[in-house]
Amino acid sequence: MSGELRQYDKIIIGIDPGTNVMGYALLGVKDKSLGVLAMGVLRLNKFDDHYMRLHHIYERVAGLVEEFLPDEMAIEAPFFGKNVQSMLKLGRAQGVAIAAALSRQVPITEYEPRKIKMAITGNGAASKEQVAAMLQRLLALSPDDMPQFLDATDALAAALCHHYESQKPVKSHGSGSWKDFVAHHPDRLAR
Repeated sequence: MSGELRQYDKIIIGIDPGTNVMGYALLGVKDKSLGVLAMGVLRLNKFDDHYMRLHHIYERVAGLVEEFLPDEMAIEAPFFGKNVQSMLKLGRAQGVAIAAALSRQVPITEYEPRKIKMAITGNGAASKEQVAAMLQRLLALSPDDMPQFLDATDALAAALCHHYESQKPVKSHGSGSWKDFVAHHPDRLAR
């Protein structure tokens, strides 16, 4: 499969961390076209022991990295909730997923949920259903391609948000003009 994967210029793994259900998605980028390589969830609520859940998160993320050889990871940052124990467990789940990717030298970028929703729908308060519907339109996914769990589309949204963010011009320490950007990045121009 790795030969098929190298047709892409970049592969981004998106992760929506969770302690009951973790979403994952892999997005392939080739020039201006995008392809969904995989999308799904890891159902963790079948394990009573929190540490076994963490173990399965690590193993699954490491397995996805080995299988798809992503260039970068985009992961949703935990949002602040009122339940401290839930936040602690969610932070651990996120940390384990990050550690699995880092153990294979995959760079990580973390995004707040509102930023991801804003990048996909233009509305930082969009519902999970709105995000999924917009992803379906943006990536031309058939209804059969849409997963049952919205955690998977949340992971895909994180990967697509990262792609959009990486396409933005980087402001340099100089004047920051477009002229400077073009002079320093001629390969980024569409002709």
